[in-house]
Amino acid sequence: MDTTTIVWIVVAVVVVLLIVLIAMALARRSRAAQERRRDERRDEAAELRQQAAHDRIAVQEREAATAKLDAEARLSQAEADRKAAEAARLQEEARSRDASLGERRAEVDERLRRADELDPDQGRAPEQGRPPGHAPEHRADGPPDASRPGEQGDRPV
Repeated sequence: MDTTTIVWIVVAVVVVLLIVLIAMALARRSRAAQERRRDERRDEAAELRQQAAHDRIAVQEREAATAKLDAEARLSQAEADRKAAEAARLQEEARSRDASLGERRAEVDERLRRADELDPDQGRAPEQGRPPGHAPEHRADGPPDASRPGEQGDRPV
């Protein structure tokens, strides 16, 4: 073998070794880059989990506030329904009393009419012997007559 061949073999071996070393260095860098990317993804995933946990707490707090508000609204609605039922009951009672009062008023008017029929002084003026306050106009449901003494009409102002 001559020296040129040996030199070429040595150069070829060195080149192959350099290629192998470069390939190994590139593979190592690639693995390191992949590991860095994996670590970055892990960190990002951990951060996302932490944010999600924080957001979950905030959402649960909002849900609790919403549930409380809903309960207050239902309570207010129940109170309004109760008051509406009470108002309806009171209106019905007022109508019932008004009807009863109408009957009582008719009875009172009938008694006064009957008393006027029986009164021997019917048609006489008070100066003719009729006692004051017994005029047929004197009714329980009518306004007081301002011209009669003892009524609201002769009060000093």
